[in-house]
Amino acid sequence: MIILWNSAEMVVHLALVSGDGSRREYTWEAGRSLAREMLAYLRDRLADQGGDFSTISGIGVFQGPGSYTGLRIGMTVLNTLASAQAIPIVGSSDEAWQAVCLERLAQGANDQVVLPEYGGDAHTTAPKK
Repeated sequence: MIILWNSAEMVVHLALVSGDGSRREYTWEAGRSLAREMLAYLRDRLADQGGDFSTISGIGVFQGPGSYTGLRIGMTVLNTLASAQAIPIVGSSDEAWQAVCLERLAQGANDQVVLPEYGGDAHTTAPKK
């Protein structure tokens, strides 16, 4: 099963593509719970399709531009998952990013680590102390 993930906005978009090419799409209003609930969300959606983390054969990620925090959290978790499971991960910021990622995975590409493209300087809050 291939994971296609976009956490560039407050609403996360996930597509699971099975080996026969069938696709199941999900949206999740993660808000501020992305870091805390992302792995459980992925686990549950994989289980909905009869899979688990061991059935992932590849990961495609939207690189941005978008939310600094959403992109950073999503890519950190997925890069870690790809490394731990020894599966390929690719990214794209193209408008047709899902098709690009699927094609790259089909060609055997593996970025090893996907980095976010924020589309500008990150706006972070200065420490209070």
